[in-house]
Amino acid sequence: MELVERDFKVFREVARWRFCLGRHLVFLAGFTSQRVTDRRIKALLSEGYLTRHKVLYGVPNVYQLTSKTKKLIGANLRQDKIRLDQIMHDIAVLDVAIAIMKSLGLSPADIKTEKQLHQESGFGKRVHHPDFVFIHKGKNYCVEVELSLKSKARLEKNIKANFLQYDVQVWVVDEQGGKLKRILQEFKAQYPNIKITNIKELVK
Repeated sequence: MELVERDFKVFREVARWRFCLGRHLVFLAGFTSQRVTDRRIKALLSEGYLTRHKVLYGVPNVYQLTSKTKKLIGANLRQDKIRLDQIMHDIAVLDVAIAIMKSLGLSPADIKTEKQLHQESGFGKRVHHPDFVFIHKGKNYCVEVELSLKSKARLEKNIKANFLQYDVQVWVVDEQGGKLKRILQEFKAQYPNIKITNIKELVK
């Protein structure tokens, strides 16, 4: 099998997001359709470049890189764990990122993921990083996708960290996040760079 540049796009995107669904790779790797994407994924699976996992009932297959592929692109060989308690959040983050890229005319290269931010921080004390960041019209944006309510103290700690580092912090909540939305609204008085949006307003 001869690898082409688009295959390497697939590998790089899967590596920096930890995993991807097929529908994510259509946009991230620049395929023309879901059918074309699925056919190429099938070929990459059969040649041992990708692995496929069925994590939860009702959730599409998730794709990750094999050790062979990580060596090929110079990625960290450590296996990215798929956490059952995080899977819906991680899928939502990808959905939101793609929706924002499409709405603002950004490319995948304009987005920096949480995993990349942690890698840049090095191996010292682990600090909080948002789900992803980007620059738009000269402003630094960070995005936090919250599908469950954290403690108020932890929430404020993350908000403060974002406030000090980014021009705009976008908090994306789901339709069940009424309490979270109210708390975020309270914090806006102290941290005015907060913007709050519903995931359904972004991902359609």
